[in-house]
Amino acid sequence: MTSTTDIVDAPAVAARFIRWLESGQAPDGLFADDVFFDASFPRWRVQVDNVIDALALRSARHRSPSAVHVERLEPTSRGFTLEIEERYQYGHEDWYARMMFRADVESGRIVELAVYCTGDWDEARRREHAEEVTLIRP
Repeated sequence: MTSTTDIVDAPAVAARFIRWLESGQAPDGLFADDVFFDASFPRWRVQVDNVIDALALRSARHRSPSAVHVERLEPTSRGFTLEIEERYQYGHEDWYARMMFRADVESGRIVELAVYCTGDWDEARRREHAEEVTLIRP
């Protein structure tokens, strides 16, 4: 059960989580050993229930360091929500994704994580998007 301490610690846990996204290296104790990780992508959904598989799921799709721009971070009654833009290089190409995370935190560790991702956009997809859409808020 989430405590008041967990809610207060949520921004610190979120900061450690962001460092993991940026570096690919999870800080010790970021996740509970039995973390439930539920990731939704444009055309599929994947779930794992342990830290080893959760780390592998991320590293399989993002093999190099990322530049993370935090759009919004909000503590919740059980942890935090986080909205980001992420940019990284893979195979001589620049990639981009938008993601939303909902993390449940207990004892300073993420015990449940839901991820909603736009999918990764390569340079051609970003160019196509820029030609078709003018965003009101970039």
